[in-house]
This record gives sequence, C-alpha cells and structure tokens, in this order.
Amino acid sequence: MKRQTIINTIFRTLRFILIIIAGYLVYKSLFEEILTRKIHIITYVILWLFSSYLVLPWINKIMTNRYLPDYFIGRSRTSDGLLGDPINLAFIGGENELIQLFADSGWTLAEPLSFRSSLHMVLASVLGRSYPSAPVSSLFLFGKKQALAFEQEIEHNPRRRHHVRIWQTPEDWYLPGGKEADWLAAATYDRKVGFSAFTGQITHKINSDIDEERDFVLNTFKQSKLPVTVEVIEHFTTSYHGLNGGGDTIYTDGALPFIKIEPK
Repeated sequence: MKRQTIINTIFRTLRFILIIIAGYLVYKSLFEEILTRKIHIITYVILWLFSSYLVLPWINKIMTNRYLPDYFIGRSRTSDGLLGDPINLAFIGGENELIQLFADSGWTLAEPLSFRSSLHMVLASVLGRSYPSAPVSSLFLFGKKQALAFEQEIEHNPRRRHHVRIWQTPEDWYLPGGKEADWLAAATYDRKVGFSAFTGQITHKINSDIDEERDFVLNTFKQSKLPVTVEVIEHFTTSYHGLNGGGDTIYTDGALPFIKIEPK
C-alpha cells in the first residue's frame, strides 16, 4: 500500500510538471507575440482548446499506459487512459432481450457519438431543448468502447440525465470469484455540465453516489414485462472513494447486482 501511494504521488507530480512545461512551451512558441497585440480572449480560447483536447490527453495517455494495469479492475477507462466510471451492474442474457428490458423500463437508446450528434447536444443543452437520445461520451472496457448506452432525460434537458453504458464481456471470460456475465455496465447520474479536472474539456459532471444510481436502475426494471431475477453480491469489490475520468468524486459500497433476463 505504501509503495502504491508513492507511485501515485510520483505520477501526480510528473503529470503536473509536464502540464506546466507544455503550457509554457506553447505560450512561448505560439502566443507570446500575439498577446502583445491585445487579443487575449481569442488567444486564451485557442490555448485552452490546444491544451485540453491535444496536449493534456496526450500526456495522460503516456502516463496511464505506463502506470495503470491493462486488465479488469472494476473500472472503465477514458480514451486517454484515465480511470472512468465504476462497473456497478452485470447482466445475463442476449442483446435483444437487454434492449427490450431497458425500453420497457422507460429508457431511451443513446445515439452514436458523432460531430452532428455532439453539436445537437451542445445546442440542446445551451438552449434548454429536449434531446432524449443524446449521445454519451465513449468509455472503454476490455479495450472497446461501450456497445450500448441508455438514458433518461431530466426536465427535458440533456444537461441532467440518468444514463447507463454497457459493454459485452469477452467469450469464456470470468469475473473475480468465477462469476459469469454477458454484459457489464456503469450507471451514473449526470447532474450538470462542467469542465474536467484532468484535461479542462467540457464534460458532464456526475453525482458522487453511484450506488444510488445503481439502485435507481434496478427499480426501473419493475416496469418491464420481461421476467428478471436479481442477485446482489455484497462486497463484490472493496468499498472505496475515488475520482472518475473527469475528476468527479465517486464512492461505492462494492455491491454488484447480477440481473438475469429470464426467457419467456
């Protein structure tokens, strides 16, 4: 534990130093002369876009590839390798039954993430317009982004929503303790739009209590006509507090529900 703490401290220190160096070099090479011409706002926006969407993700990817394990630890990962949302649901059943379960339970299938859907979501968020199938950002498990994502919009605005990302497990793959599941999922609640603490990118900020969102999802399944059984494995993982890929505080009791969709 002490060794891991030292490694984490070194990781954070190196990342901070690299951020400072990268920012200074960008300023010296691209913006120092421009700033003397008093167009500060435009320059700051360009610098923010350059550092948040290019420099910092590149630094994060280099560091996480070196220090984070490349195997299942109960967490998804962002595109630049940071630990993302925890896995807090497991499903047993086929894809069609899974989609039907969520549809019956009041969930909407999220659209794929693209430039068009992203622009639509930004406009809907700013103007306060409904977009119940708004895309979700990509998180990765088993080296792949989510196969499915479902959501429930709050107050007809995509700034706030319940959402679930779902990944299919590899063939002949077992969870710790020998448990099997066809799908794993991360359920979280988007409470507002903000900035990532790790990159400065615009992103949704989630509610810290992911167990509350896990239980909310389970309660919605009572609306479905499909027969399901739920087995909750208490302390499947160690309970913990941590941060997700956007720097939001998260905590969990470590319980993992296994939802089996029974054939009719």
